[in-house]
Amino acid sequence: MSKPVVENVAIIGGGIGGLATAIALRKQGIDAHVYEKAREFRPVGAGVSLKPNGLRCLDAIKPGLVDKLRRLGFQVQRTTLKTSTGETVWTTKTPMMPKDQDLTFAIWWWHLQHILASELPSEVIHLNHRCVSFEQNENTVTAKFENGKTVEVDLLIGADGINSRVREILIGDGQPTYAGSMCWRAIVDYRDELLLPDEGLIIRGEQTAMILYPLGQGKINWSAGKLFPESFVSPSAAETKYRVLKEFCNWMKPILEMMAATDADSILETPICERLPLKQWSYGRVTLLGDAVHGMSPGGGQGANTTFEDAYELAAYLYNFPDLQTALTNYDKRRIQRTGLFHLKWCIRIASQKLLLLRQAI
Repeated sequence: MSKPVVENVAIIGGGIGGLATAIALRKQGIDAHVYEKAREFRPVGAGVSLKPNGLRCLDAIKPGLVDKLRRLGFQVQRTTLKTSTGETVWTTKTPMMPKDQDLTFAIWWWHLQHILASELPSEVIHLNHRCVSFEQNENTVTAKFENGKTVEVDLLIGADGINSRVREILIGDGQPTYAGSMCWRAIVDYRDELLLPDEGLIIRGEQTAMILYPLGQGKINWSAGKLFPESFVSPSAAETKYRVLKEFCNWMKPILEMMAATDADSILETPICERLPLKQWSYGRVTLLGDAVHGMSPGGGQGANTTFEDAYELAAYLYNFPDLQTALTNYDKRRIQRTGLFHLKWCIRIASQKLLLLRQAI
């Protein structure tokens, strides 16, 4: 009978990737703990599109988990493209293979995080633990936290997002690079004047775009983007909202009314950034996972799903290979190849955006 190559693991980051990884590892008999810098899990985040590849991994990690998620999520049946002034360009039913009917839906990030956290014993989730450094030797790795605490484990996993502290220490390849567009996202109450109950809406303007879709539970997600040559972060929530209303002031009235009704504190303002793919994810007893190593555009729809692939495959390799080095080498090889395909698509999209900005500047 196989036995895991590690006994205890520290996962830095309590987002959906870190939590899913902890569930997968604990299923294999590994004592995995999650260390999250936030003081509490709060109802934040935007919508997440869950697709067959990610949900199959979640189902394998924890049978029955997908059913719980589906009850809180919502499946879009049709997609409509409109101009920024409200004219319909086309409407189409969302193409879907019969076997995938129950495996493609949207859910609020907060609901997803909450359900994943509920699958773990409360004592293995450590809040208010900001990782500041780590040291490793042949046998162990020791993580140090801002609150003065330390933990010694067999393996450290950096699942701490695109601005990963673990990656900074492990790889030292600098900060993410701005990719030429800004994004604003929020969750609001459902508005029937904007879209039908089973409809996803894409709206395109000049250098601007927006996606709206239902999340279930009487909520919808809106995500707006605009091309900008330089990134910025507004100094306050009120100024973030003012910026959004200003940039989309020529759009159709229902959209402006929706934005005006959105609580300023709930709007997430994000410069879309990119990182060059790494040739190696794992060094010694430390590895990376999710956005910490392959951050993707919110509009691509694969950030969360490929992260769940990471979680499932890493747990499998730690259980099925004879030693840690072999397990991590195979994890790197498989995941670098897989995520590289999505990165290539992302690069093509970014290049197109930069070309558009260049043409407009001439």
